[in-house]
Amino acid sequence: MKRNNIFGLIGRNIDYSFSKNYFTKKFALENINYTYQNFDIDNIKILESIFSENKIAGLNVTTPFKEEVINYLDEIDQTASCIGAVNTIKIIGHKKKGYNTDYLGFEKSLINTMGKEKVESALILGSGGATKAIKYALNNLGIDQSIVSRTEGKCEYTYEDLSKEIINSHKLIINCSPVGTFPNTDKSPRIPYKCLNKHNILYDLVYNPTESLFLKKGLERGCKIKNGLEMLQIQADESWRIWNS
Repeated sequence: MKRNNIFGLIGRNIDYSFSKNYFTKKFALENINYTYQNFDIDNIKILESIFSENKIAGLNVTTPFKEEVINYLDEIDQTASCIGAVNTIKIIGHKKKGYNTDYLGFEKSLINTMGKEKVESALILGSGGATKAIKYALNNLGIDQSIVSRTEGKCEYTYEDLSKEIINSHKLIINCSPVGTFPNTDKSPRIPYKCLNKHNILYDLVYNPTESLFLKKGLERGCKIKNGLEMLQIQADESWRIWNS
């Protein structure tokens, strides 16, 4: 039986997506007879019709469906279950299994970013599905973390709580929120940027634009900065490995 030859991305407002361009180029360069499509949906319930109407071999999942998608899968691997979010789906026959490669992409990219610097604690900006993978990776690296959110009860700090003392006690600050993503490039998370200094590392999961306002403001304060592109490349390669295993 001929293998299904469609891969794709599930998400909302994903015209800008990294994944389609990345895999389309990969398939062309490696002369692979597969296609990669964006499935831009408003409601996760549409996923069932996507599964039934297309010859899909695998999917990536992005905001805001990384948690909701779990209810539409037959199985979840152990790591994704621990994280509580899925960004990769492998389909064999009618069986759909979920994985998480975000954590590995972030973990490897952060190691590259830190170099020999020691990081003991991190602030995570945002409490959505992406945050869960970041927390898992930080735990693997032995880095304590505190979540900053607009909503009390989902975090250790709200944005209003942030002070010089809190900023200074967290060397690494990670933007896991979509704030600053194209086309809203004039926005940045509401942290006290004047409290940053050359000892801080700012990591933004946003990759479009290449240098978000969050990163620009950090750079102005002498911080080391990193965007999310390398993380995406690593997680995409890991997704491909899973699809072909």
